[in-house]
Amino acid sequence: MEKEENYKTKDKYSENAESEKKEVKENLENSDLEKENTTQVAEKTPEEKIIELEDKVARTFAEMENQRRRFEKEKEEAFEYGGFTFAKESLNLIDNLERSKSTLENDESLKNSDALTKILDHFNIIYKDLISIFSKNNIKPIESLNKKLDPNIHQAMMEVEDDQKEPGTIVQEIQKGFTIKDRLLRPALVAVSKKTVDIKKKDEENKEN
Repeated sequence: MEKEENYKTKDKYSENAESEKKEVKENLENSDLEKENTTQVAEKTPEEKIIELEDKVARTFAEMENQRRRFEKEKEEAFEYGGFTFAKESLNLIDNLERSKSTLENDESLKNSDALTKILDHFNIIYKDLISIFSKNNIKPIESLNKKLDPNIHQAMMEVEDDQKEPGTIVQEIQKGFTIKDRLLRPALVAVSKKTVDIKKKDEENKEN
């Protein structure tokens, strides 16, 4: 009897194992079928693929065009303003020339002498030559005296009391400014006019306050 029961038990286990194998196989087949259906759904139509490719090509051409424009602009700026730093440093020549001229003019031992007159004449010739060379290379001095202060090209260093001129008028040029084409090479350092302060009126206002 025990043997028969053992055989029955084994047969039962075999049937269960076979049933489980069959279920696993069906699950795998269903899973593969689902993957296949998903792939078919996800796959794009030829028309969609063409539209996608056209969009990529259009984007690529747009990027290439932007790069070309940037390159052209950089090349143009390098040609137009490549000597910007050199030009700015060259202005020191004019500054030193003007300082030397001012020093000689204020030297009491040289005043009203023929030697000073000749030296200043030479300085003026050199100065005019330098300005001419700069002008040929589109480097031009900024006109400042008796002009209204323009923050874009002028830098106010001090104020001078002057009732004869409208406030904000440039009355002194401390250092000459220059432009190169349409760009500012360096601003002009200037002194501007302001109204004379009435000391008595100011004292009265201070007392009232």
